[in-house]
Order: sequence, then C-alpha cells, then structure tokens
Amino acid sequence: MGRDNETRIAQFLLLGLSGKSEQEEVVFGLFLWTYMVTISGNLLIILAISCDSRLHTPMYFFLANLSSIDICFSSVTVPKALVNHVVGSKSISYVECMIQIYFFITFINMDGFLLSVMAYDRYVAICHPLHYTLMMRPRLCVLLVAMSWVITNLHALMHTLLMVQLTFCSHNTVHHFFCDPYPILKLSCSDTFINDLMVFTVGGVIFLTPFTCIVVSYVYIFSNVLKMPSARGIRKALSTCGSHLTVVSLFYGAILGVYMRPSSSYSVQDTVATVIFTVVTPLVNPFIYSLRNRDMKGALRKLILRS
Repeated sequence: MGRDNETRIAQFLLLGLSGKSEQEEVVFGLFLWTYMVTISGNLLIILAISCDSRLHTPMYFFLANLSSIDICFSSVTVPKALVNHVVGSKSISYVECMIQIYFFITFINMDGFLLSVMAYDRYVAICHPLHYTLMMRPRLCVLLVAMSWVITNLHALMHTLLMVQLTFCSHNTVHHFFCDPYPILKLSCSDTFINDLMVFTVGGVIFLTPFTCIVVSYVYIFSNVLKMPSARGIRKALSTCGSHLTVVSLFYGAILGVYMRPSSSYSVQDTVATVIFTVVTPLVNPFIYSLRNRDMKGALRKLILRS
C-alpha cells in the first residue's frame, strides 16, 4: 500500500448503538438516567462505608474500591457519548480515542482483579474464620489493591502503545458509542497480528487469572459450606457470597462472550453485550450489594437520615 493512502486519520466517528436518529434519542435518555443513577448509587456506597465504623472491614474496603472503579469505568465511556449527542457530533479525536482505550482497559481489568480479591476475602472469612483478622490485615488489603492498580495500568499501557503503532487509513467509522479496542483494530490497514497475539496471551493471562482465582475460591467455599452441620449455617455462609456471585456472573458472562475471540470476528451485535459490563454492571452493583446486605442497608439508612 502506498504512503499516500496511509495518511494517519485525525478522528473517528462513533455511530452509537443504533445509528438511527430516532432511536438515538431513546438511547440518550437511557444513558443519561443510568449514568446519574450509577454515580449517585456508587457514591452512596462509598459514603455509607466511610461514615459507619462497623463497615471498616476488608470486605467493605474492597467494596468501596469497587464502587470507585465503577464510577471511573462509567465516566470513561458514557459522558463522551452524551456530550456528542447534545452538540450533534459523532466525532472523537485520535488522541481522545487512545486515551479512552487506555482507561477502558485499566478499569475493566481493575473490576476483575477486585472481584477476585473479594472472592479471596470471602474464602478466608468462611474457610478460616478464626484466622480472618490475621490473614486479612489492613496492610495486605492495601497491598492487594495497589498491586492490582500497577498490573492493570502496565497492561493498558502495553496495549495502547501497540495500538498507536497501527496505521488507520480512510475508514474511521466505529459502530459503537465509545472506542472499544476490537472495533478500532478492525479499522486498521496495518497487520494486527501482534495486537491479537497480545490480547490472547498477555490479555488472556491478565483476564483469566482473576477469573480462575474466583472459581478456585468458590470451589473451596462450597466444599466447606457443604460440611456445615446446620442449614442455618449454610444459609448464613452463602448469603455473604450471593451478591458477589451475581456481580461476577453478570460481569464475566458478557466479557467472555465478546473478547475471548479474534478481533476480526467482532460484530455489531457484540456492541449490545458490551453495554452490559460498561453501563449495566456499574449501575446494578450498588443495588445488588445494598439490597442483599443487612449491614449496608443499615448504613445507608443512617446516612440518609443523618443528611
């Protein structure tokens, strides 16, 4: 391909979910509502945990971090889509797109790492209750979160640096509401073999390691729970895991269906699946953790009455 045809494009065009103006009005309203509820719901979780000393435990420390990540995750993609609709534009600059990809990869991986850390916390609480305080020391909790940040940022940086090495020619139309790495890779007129290889090797390790930790943790949890003599003890143990399992199923179910295959197979239908973990999961997390948790409901009630 000649150099004249390899001119680097300055922007991408985000067509949204439907590409039809009458449907985009409905999508805009839904996105605006979900974003406002996501921010307010997760902020309430963070405030409730911060203000109630009874919730200053490892489990709620990780939950507060998860709520913070969900706020950031939603803020990476949804606000740009809302602003573009208001100003009547579909464009996003090349630099903005690369920045969006970096933070998208960072926060989606942080979600996975935090869910795995929370699974380990539940494993220790149920399988080693007498050693819980010793094993889940505050220093260890902070270290686990800090290590997750370092790993996910390095991983996102690696993929973004590989992305900026690609050449994008005349095609700059993205059938999505944000710069999802897979649709962007499909637009490149360069060879994306290295990018796909890194997705399946390094990306696979980064993605599947937390997932494996979650599965192993729950194998031990369920094997331990089944040995409990009373049905009440079983219900109490499982009640502490129900919310977490719901979030894990919703989050990983959507991601496995979209990203665990080559970028060339990405279709417009996959954009609907991405809405689940970019918009829906951050929205429902506060409800799942608060409605199924007596301590959280009490802390939220106190916070609301105090305000």
